[in-house]
Order: sequence, then structure tokens, then C-alpha cells
Amino acid sequence: MSAPTHTQPLAAPSARRRSATHAGASTRLHWWALALPALAFGLLLLLLAGSGQAQATTGEASGLLQVTHQLLRAVG
Repeated sequence: MSAPTHTQPLAAPSARRRSATHAGASTRLHWWALALPALAFGLLLLLLAGSGQAQATTGEASGLLQVTHQLLRAVG
């Protein structure tokens, strides 16, 4: 037994353009929607990069701190 289908009548071309414009405006991303995942990826990458030389604490800065300082110098 087939299910009943409902079709909507076709709208005028100007109404279709207007609804497409409003739909596009509501799908814009906020700045933090891209910045937060990028920041999380960068921090995880730094953690992985610094974990290869895990040693007891010494007087010199760890690899993670050195990479962080280099990144801050490059950005700032």
C-alpha cells in the first residue's frame, strides 16, 4: 500500500528569490565557529609535538614552551 504524498504549489519566481535570500542570511557562520576548532586543533598539535621528549623538569624550557614562544613571536 502506498503512502499518500503531499505536494506544495509552486511559488512565483519573485517569492522563490526572496525566500532563498533569507535562507542564505541565516546560514552565515560566526567568527568563533571557525576560530575555536582551529584553536583546538593547534593546541592538540602542540601537545603531540611536545610529547616526544617527555623528561623530568630541568632548568630549560620544554619543547612545548619553545614552540609556543616561536608561534607568538611569528603572530605578534
